[in-house]
Parts: sequence; C-alpha cells; structure tokens
Amino acid sequence: MIRMKNYRRAMTLVDLLMSTVVLTLLALTLIPALSTMRDEAENEQSKANLMQIGQGRDQYAGDNTDLIFAYSWRAGETYTLPNGQTRVPSSDQEAAAEQNREILMRRTGRISGVTKILSFSARLPHRRYTHLILLDYLAGADDEQFQTTTLAIDPADQTLLTWHERPLEYGPGSGIPYADGVLNGYDSDSNWPTTAVRQRWAFGSSYEITPFAWQGDGPSNVYVPVSSTPHLHSASGNPELGRRTMSEIASPSRKVHLYEEFDREQKRYPWFAYDHARVEKLMFDGSINSLPSGEAGDSYSPNNPNSVWRQRYVPLDQFPIPLGGFNDSTDLNLRFRWTRNGLQGIDY
Repeated sequence: MIRMKNYRRAMTLVDLLMSTVVLTLLALTLIPALSTMRDEAENEQSKANLMQIGQGRDQYAGDNTDLIFAYSWRAGETYTLPNGQTRVPSSDQEAAAEQNREILMRRTGRISGVTKILSFSARLPHRRYTHLILLDYLAGADDEQFQTTTLAIDPADQTLLTWHERPLEYGPGSGIPYADGVLNGYDSDSNWPTTAVRQRWAFGSSYEITPFAWQGDGPSNVYVPVSSTPHLHSASGNPELGRRTMSEIASPSRKVHLYEEFDREQKRYPWFAYDHARVEKLMFDGSINSLPSGEAGDSYSPNNPNSVWRQRYVPLDQFPIPLGGFNDSTDLNLRFRWTRNGLQGIDY
C-alpha cells in the first residue's frame, strides 16, 4: 500500500506581496471612512455642547433678571478676593478682570504660592473667558465639576483638551501658547508670554462669544476691532460691560451668540471668517446654525457702521495658521462677530 504524503504549500514571495497589497487597499479604504465617522461624532458632540450652553444661558437669564451671562462686577464697587485682598476697580474692564480672577481662585483653590492665579487686568477677559461665568453658575457648589467639565471645548480641539487636563503646566516646554516666547509669524503682542495669560489657557473655550452679548451696540462707548490683530479689542470711550438682556435681541433666530473659532471638520481647520467655513453656531433662540460663514451678513466696526470691516487672520502660537500660510494678506469679512447694529441686527 502506497501512502500519500500531505504536503503543506509554503507561502511564496508573490503570495506575501499580494497579501500586503490587499491589506494596504483595505486600510486605504477604511481609514478615511473611520476618520469621517470620527469627525461626524465630534461634530455632533460639539452641537450638543452648544445646545446645552444655550439651555444654561436661558436658565441663567431666568435667575438673573433676563441678563445674558457675562461679567457683572462694576467699576467703583468694593470686592473681596478669596485671599482676603479687596479691590475697587476703576473701570468695568478692570472689574471683569478681577471677577475672572476671583472665580478661578475660588474654584481651583490657587490663592497663594507659585501657581496662584495672577491679576489679569491687562486683558479684556470677555474675548475668551466669558463662558466661565456660565460654568460657575451651572456648577453650583461643586468645584470639581467646574474644573473637569469640557462643556466649553469642541471635542475636535485636542490641543485645548490637553491644556485643560494639565492646568498647572504653563511654563517653558509645556506646549501652552507663548510658553517659549514670541515666534515669527504669530501675533506678537507683548502680553501673550506673561504668566497671568499663560496660566489661563487651561480654562479657555473653543467657542467665541459675540461682543454685543457683553457690550452695547454702539456707536459710542464700545470696544472695537483692532486692525493689526483679530485677537484684541480697543476701547472707544468708556464702555459699560455685562448689562445686555435677552429681551434686547431683535431677531433671536437670526442672531449668533456663540460659534466655533475654527471649522475643525475641514482640512487645515479654516478660521471662522473664511467664507467656506461651516462652524457650528449657537443662535439666541437655542437653535444650531451650520451654514457657511459667507452666507452671513457683513461685519461692521461698532463705531463705523457704514463701512464693512475686514482684516487678515494672524494666528496665535499653537493655533492653526492662515490658509495662505504665514503673513497671508487676505482680508476676511468677520461676519457675525461684528454684526451691524449689534443685538438689533441680524446675521442670517
């Protein structure tokens, strides 16, 4: 009887190459699909964040005589910080800076030592930190909830999420904006590298708040845009801050309140002012607007409501660069940031 031997066929080099090609093609097919699914999930979560902020805004207004949440401390009043120091601010801007400091001191317990929350008087806190007023209100007596919530952060904003998780890391090498000084091509204002500014990035937001939600409609006694940088405002006259109410909004469904600073679902993360950017926007009626920025009305400086306001985008350190690269001179229409006629105007 002859026995047949059972031979196993060894994998040849051709087989190995074919297997590699098939796996590579599968990966090339699946990776974009997975990336798209991730982007869609993050976008839906960002919408959910904005909707929850809108609900909190309405609740805040109901408990605070219809006020839109904003810094409420006033010039000439006496206030006490958690470390026992008293302050009598000379302007509403200074008062807001002290209120910002009080909230962060009280909520974090950083009232002394090397990580003490420092004075922020050189900056207008409304630009990036008005949301702290709402988070302070929503957290109640729960300091941990205030510190850990990511409600004000776009899930696609991984850099801010990292800073948020490491609030005590803001020195050289930390990755915080301007921790290693001012770099070529980025906004070069001298206050960015200061410790008081750097230690606050961990408490920032991915969402910007329109200026008219915390200041008057103009044309006098308002903050106005600065031509050299889109990140700072300049006072024209003596602005009164934090006195706006929900009832002052002429068309809540057509007026933007908060918006994503960057469209992180598109390539290279276009800044909100690029016409093709489709940043998610919370309207004053609580709805979410995903229309392109270019479909919104023109922007106007509050003190010059007869001339369309345009300016180029200059990036902050660690933030997306202009689509045309550093020193891109393209003038952009800032749309819903500076609505003509303020809360009496419309955006869409």
